Amino acid sequence: MLRAMAEDSVPALAAPPRAKDNPLTRSKAGLAGLAFIVSVGLLCLGSLFWTLSPAPGASEGDKTPWYNSGDPGEGRLPPSWAPVDAERAVRFNENVDPETVAKIAAENGMTVDEVINTTEGPVYREMKRHWNTTLLGTDKLGRSMLVRVLTGGGISLGIGLAAALISVFIGTTYGVIAGYAGGKVDAFMMRIVDVIYGLPYILLVVLLAVAGDAVVDNFISQQGNRTAYVNSQARVVAVERGMPDTKDSARNLLTDDPELRLELEAKAREEHESKELSEMQRRAIDLGVLLVAIGGVSWLTMARVIRGQVLSLKAQPFMEAARAIGVPLHRQFLRHLLPNLLGPIIVYTTLTVPQAILQESFLSFLGIGVKLPLPSWGNLAADGLEAINRHRSEWWLLLSPCVLLGLTLLALNFVGEGLREAFDPKRARK
Repeated sequence: MLRAMAEDSVPALAAPPRAKDNPLTRSKAGLAGLAFIVSVGLLCLGSLFWTLSPAPGASEGDKTPWYNSGDPGEGRLPPSWAPVDAERAVRFNENVDPETVAKIAAENGMTVDEVINTTEGPVYREMKRHWNTTLLGTDKLGRSMLVRVLTGGGISLGIGLAAALISVFIGTTYGVIAGYAGGKVDAFMMRIVDVIYGLPYILLVVLLAVAGDAVVDNFISQQGNRTAYVNSQARVVAVERGMPDTKDSARNLLTDDPELRLELEAKAREEHESKELSEMQRRAIDLGVLLVAIGGVSWLTMARVIRGQVLSLKAQPFMEAARAIGVPLHRQFLRHLLPNLLGPIIVYTTLTVPQAILQESFLSFLGIGVKLPLPSWGNLAADGLEAINRHRSEWWLLLSPCVLLGLTLLALNFVGEGLREAFDPKRARK
């Protein structure tokens, strides 16, 4: 028996080489999520150039973007693949070209009204061939839901990615400084993180977004400059009338003399006119305030993770050698710390992106984030929620943004888990 085993055994040098394990392909769910994210990202972000431009076939003077153009007469019509009841069939018939309707009526010996109200039979099937249907239906203003969902996806993904990058930059910088400095500096900086952690997260984002809108509104209206102008001129008038040059004197003067107040306010409006912002400029400012508000408070976990990694790395022999030979701090970070931090940074970035997208959608759902008519997945879901009722439900208005948002968040989490498995040496296959 031993002789047979010896004959069947293979020498170690002649054994076939062990198959290499590619860490990036360990997670099948992560690969599927990555493929989905790339597809959705290219589709939504790549189509923004067209969806933000005037609609195809629009007149030369019509500057209405494609995502906001539509015919209210075609509002609330279902997708092309959905079943159609009699009432909606009549509405589809009403939107068929009048010449086509007249031709069908003449061929079948019917009046135009009879053709439009037909909901079965060969005439109905002929009319159905000329319906102006869309893949995802139309909203209450007749705008294509496909175009609005693509635009909303580009806005949501763009804000999520930008906010995540802001969060990663702040968290990485903060964590590296705290971990490398150590001592009292580290303790003080991390107590700040603990205090911010104790605040309600969503409430803090909402307050920052509302405060940003208020600052922008004040800048546009010039109200702060007008108030300062009125108070300064009131103090000048108070001195001329023999009163002390104080804020209380100016305030009492404006209270006792309403005519003077009105005169000074009129002069203030002439001196500081309201600034004019285009619609695109205002939207760009709103989006900037929103992503800064989200990214400015979502860096706390990243800071803690990076700080722990730096504390571990700076005690390693290669870091001690770098400090001993006098390597500058910036070179220590770029050549020694940063390459060893890339793994945690990439993993937590992929986990921060879905969080930022969900926050943007939640704020837009509340009416604080992206404001209509500019779509995002959040405000599209809020708009579609109103169409869900017992009498007649326009379910497609809620289905498409919610399904895409849910699948995108799920795919991003799969990608994050896949990268965590790839970069974690404890999960490496033996």
